[in-house]
Amino acid sequence: MADSDLMQLYSRRILALTTAIPHQGRLEDPQATVQRRSPQCGSSITVHLSMRDGRISDFAQEVRACALGQASASVLGQAVLGMDRSGLSAVRDQLCAMLKDDAPAPGAPFADLDALTPARDYPNRHASIMLAWDATLEAMAQAEG
Repeated sequence: MADSDLMQLYSRRILALTTAIPHQGRLEDPQATVQRRSPQCGSSITVHLSMRDGRISDFAQEVRACALGQASASVLGQAVLGMDRSGLSAVRDQLCAMLKDDAPAPGAPFADLDALTPARDYPNRHASIMLAWDATLEAMAQAEG
């Protein structure tokens, strides 16, 4: 990977997101806890959450990921409270389509995901970007059922 490619991939905007990850840590008594790990890069995310009336009422995440995984978790954490599973799943699918199919980035309140657009060209980084989303959806399913 050329230096200019790295500069584009790890932009200041992505690095800024990594320093502002909301809801870091653990919940005292979550309804569900899920850990996901990317075998490609070793990134891991553990999500703890509780649900009320089909929506996330409490959320925490332990993020041990590369900058791209951290940035993705940061954007997720900014707006995850109050989300239901179908809504979050739709945003996750939009993010996946953005990375794999050149689709547009999700809109507000997840519009900052467009900072990850340069990662389209690096499929080996996609798993880390998707970790927080997949772990959260799995935890929601566990909490609901």
